[in-house]
Amino acid sequence: MSSLVFWTANQMAQAIRDRQVSAQEVLEAHLQQIATHNAKVNAIVTLNEERARQQAKAADEAIARGEIWGALHGVPMTVKDCYETAGMRSTCGCKKFFDYIPAQDATIVSRIKAAGAIILGKTNMAILAADMQTVSDFGQSDVPNADESIQRGLLNDSSMKT
Repeated sequence: MSSLVFWTANQMAQAIRDRQVSAQEVLEAHLQQIATHNAKVNAIVTLNEERARQQAKAADEAIARGEIWGALHGVPMTVKDCYETAGMRSTCGCKKFFDYIPAQDATIVSRIKAAGAIILGKTNMAILAADMQTVSDFGQSDVPNADESIQRGLLNDSSMKT
């Protein structure tokens, strides 16, 4: 099932709706991918594992009752750490906000949830979104096998050659 993590969101949602795969299976595949790779790439800074599992179970139960929450029903997603996510730490990559847990969702998060997606976690970002690089108080994200200009989020003349 590890190939599930390479499916598009539409493919996952359709497979969940068609009961070819459960939302719980899709979520567990993503959690396994995170467990395998996140220590190296440092992409996920907050993981919403327990609540995501509860939501995936609820998504499967809803499907069994014939209910569809939206176009992304049961699809696990992450959002950038700058978007307020109710009940989940939202730091904007900054130590000052490490304990900030908003009571409300940012508009984009509300819309993602309204479409039926499950917020799995928050992704690393530059401190206060003030740079192109993913350098934060959580450390820098790493893009394995990418050249240095891509890893640092920089574009230089040599990377723009056609």
